[in-house]
Amino acid sequence: MLNTLKQSLWAQFGASIDMLENAITSYPEDHWDNNRKFFYIAYHTLVFLDYYLTIPHKNNPASLPFTLAASEDEIDPDALDDIMPNRIYSKKELLDYLQLNREKCRQVITGLTEENIEERWIEEGGDMNYAVPEILLYNMRHVQHHAAQLNMLLRRQMGSAPGWVSRGK
Repeated sequence: MLNTLKQSLWAQFGASIDMLENAITSYPEDHWDNNRKFFYIAYHTLVFLDYYLTIPHKNNPASLPFTLAASEDEIDPDALDDIMPNRIYSKKELLDYLQLNREKCRQVITGLTEENIEERWIEEGGDMNYAVPEILLYNMRHVQHHAAQLNMLLRRQMGSAPGWVSRGK
């Protein structure tokens, strides 16, 4: 049963990560600095993918650092939240971070055991308290939600977007 769960989780979570990668890869280089909305969505998704994969939970610095905005005035109008990247990272840097997160996700899922699957992911000072399988599903939904937003931007701005990925590679 546990092996089937791990295989299924990885196949679907991997597909969500693949869809995020396909969207980022499809976005033209010559538009990268002109459309901050696309960048901020991709960056936000990768930071939280990493964050929710840190099990047990602890505040680790992101591979592509950010600063929490102290006030609304410090938040770029195109940003999703108060997590402001220290600079606009290149498409390659985001794709490299995605690969690190993909491997982290694969290791978390393949490392699930009868013992650690019952652990909790608890955010200190927050209201998030999930069993490991639930935080993995939550995280996968978050990635897929933002991958869909990126695909929508690609369709609107470029006239096309990558297709659906059924199972992760």
